[in-house]
Amino acid sequence: MPISPPPRGRGTASNPHNRYAPTRSQVEDDGWYQEETPPSHATEVRREQARSVLTRNQSPDVGFDRSVNPYRGCEHGCIYCFARPSHAYWDLSPGLDFETRLIAKTNMAERLEEELGKPGYTPQPIALGINTDAYQPIEREYRLTRQALEICLRYRHPLHLITKSSLILRDLDLLEALAAQNLVSVAISLTTLDDELKRIMEPRAAAPAARLRTMRSLHAHGVPVGVLCAPLIPMVNDMELERLLEAARDAGARSAGYVLLRLPLEIAELFEEWLRSHFPERAEHVMSLIRQSRGGRNYDSRFGTRMSGEGVFAELLAKRFRLAIRRLGLEPRGEPALDCSRFCPPGRQLALL
Repeated sequence: MPISPPPRGRGTASNPHNRYAPTRSQVEDDGWYQEETPPSHATEVRREQARSVLTRNQSPDVGFDRSVNPYRGCEHGCIYCFARPSHAYWDLSPGLDFETRLIAKTNMAERLEEELGKPGYTPQPIALGINTDAYQPIEREYRLTRQALEICLRYRHPLHLITKSSLILRDLDLLEALAAQNLVSVAISLTTLDDELKRIMEPRAAAPAARLRTMRSLHAHGVPVGVLCAPLIPMVNDMELERLLEAARDAGARSAGYVLLRLPLEIAELFEEWLRSHFPERAEHVMSLIRQSRGGRNYDSRFGTRMSGEGVFAELLAKRFRLAIRRLGLEPRGEPALDCSRFCPPGRQLALL
């Protein structure tokens, strides 16, 4: 059966069942003919009053213990996004809903200030926008990420940013000021140098050339920048690894990391549908390599292997990465040591007098 292509500018045409919903619905032909009404794929944004915005994390696979996510869902529409399954918690599908039915935490700034200002708060770097991109297109209107940067600068609180959007350059004034005090680092996600592959894999994200320009501008303004080649997909973009790293190094990146494709929960179904739609001739081979790297399954969630996989293909990828960064003079990506000693909520010094 042919697979429907996604609507223009979207990553998927599917809305798989929400795994928490108690019932399922299925379309049946009742024999009555009528003209079909084309479905709407416009972006909808729901405003949320969050009770808290600082999320704690105990995973040993990542280099931070707390994060702030201004938005739920992401308009970039990356087919592989590991955050898609989280949309089911809000009774929405990890498929097209994830890209089109977004949630903005419009009181994020107030909540963040409350949490940073608590007497017992101990600072450690915040990962800003780690679940969904803090600079996705709706940030132009809502400016929640800029508000978070303003708070971090005012409180002198360190933070890490990962994005694939050139919109981050709008906030160069704040990033420069944070960088001058060793309070910020930025990683740019770079998955391909092929515009057509970017178009179908990350439909509303910045073009590869725009991401490299973003790196150059951040570097020129003294903002520490690294590259994250994530995800690497067997037989789709893994062959670009060395070229991605070289292009990023030339654009000012000083550190690099990579992640092997992860397919938890509904992402496996969505990704395989995308793969058979765009690369039918190699779909079986791609999925075979993924399963070989994940213990025979679509995904292995164990700490220590979930980011890099295991087996022959995964080991070869890791070796290629190590050799490439050594040749290019890049540091293996770990979160840079930022300065937590500067942290001081506004007014606290006066209170001590």
